[in-house]
Order: sequence, then C-alpha cells, then structure tokens
Amino acid sequence: MPEKPHSREDDPRIIPPEVLLQAYAQGIFPMADSRDDPEINWYSARRRGIIPLGEFHVSRKVRRLIRKKQYRCSINEDFRGVMEGCADRETTWISDRIITSFEALHELGHAHSVEIWQEDKLVAGLYGASLRAAFFAESMFQRAPEMGKVALFHCHQVLVDGGYRLWDVQFHTRHLARFGCREVTAKEYRRLLTKALELNARFAGSEGTF
Repeated sequence: MPEKPHSREDDPRIIPPEVLLQAYAQGIFPMADSRDDPEINWYSARRRGIIPLGEFHVSRKVRRLIRKKQYRCSINEDFRGVMEGCADRETTWISDRIITSFEALHELGHAHSVEIWQEDKLVAGLYGASLRAAFFAESMFQRAPEMGKVALFHCHQVLVDGGYRLWDVQFHTRHLARFGCREVTAKEYRRLLTKALELNARFAGSEGTF
C-alpha cells in the first residue's frame, strides 16, 4: 500500500488546527515565553479588548496617508512574512511553533494577514485567526511610520465587507484605544463571541490587492 502523504496536521511541531479553533471558540488563545520556546501557554483575559466595528476610527493624518495611496495593500499574500515581522522584536511570545501552527491554520482558511508594501518591501502588517464571524487579531508590526495604522484601517474594511461581528484584540492598550478599542467583561465577551459564532463571514477580498 502507498504511504499516506505527510501533512502539516501530522507534524508534532504544530498545534493541531482543531485544537486552536476549539480554544478560540472558548475565548482562549496561545502564547509562548520566547521565540525558541517549544511549550505553549493558554490564556483567557478576565477583561477583554475588542474594537467594535462601528466605532473604529483613525486620525486625519492617517486618512491623508490613505488618500495619497503611496503604498500597496494586499490580503494573504505573505502570511509567513507578516508573522516573521511580528516576531522580530527583542522579546516575543510568537515562537517557531506558533508560526508553524498558524501557517497550518492559514492553509485551511482560518488565519489571515493584511500586508502593506512600499517599493515592493513589506513595511507593515497584521495577522489573526478567523472563526465564523469572529476575527481574533494576534499581532501587528511596522517598519515605516504610520503604516501599522494603515494596516489596521484596511483590516477594518475587510472585516466590515466580509460580515464579521467581533473584532477581538485580546487586551485593551493605550495604543489600540486610539482606534476605538474598549474593554469588556468576560461575561460580555462570551455573549459577543457566542453571537459571532452563530453567523458566517468571509475575509472579504481574500488573496487580493487593493
């Protein structure tokens, strides 16, 4: 009999996609202690950061940058590159195992990235997991001023166009508060998550450029 083809799901270095999706469905997300840490820690915040899709906003400065369009935005064009960009810092919770695991999730259509390019160089981006009408933003990075904010703007467009109902950013921070992020209790988050999981959405414009 021919050998069964090897797949990422058989790879012991990855968290099985079904395990990741079950965790997100319960409001739990993975983190590691460092880039080379093989172990995974699971977290669930008592108070959760979310960006209500109807309350998202950016500054006039960012809107001027968007109007000038001196960049290119793409969706799912360089998922690995975005994850590497997010992990490229002095301390990171994005380990090699998390990168490999999210690549497998991405291949199944449950993880997405937004990329910002200037002169064919990846200068900013963000990625996250997707389940039904919930998007769980994981991390973002920028290598050019304000371009991370531009990536957030385009992510918001994609979520609205695709019919998403929940934009989970895990934790409320001063930086995210500038875009409309607010904190909700675990009970309120569970209510919002349950409603989002009852609906379908699509990462609109997937595998496209705009």
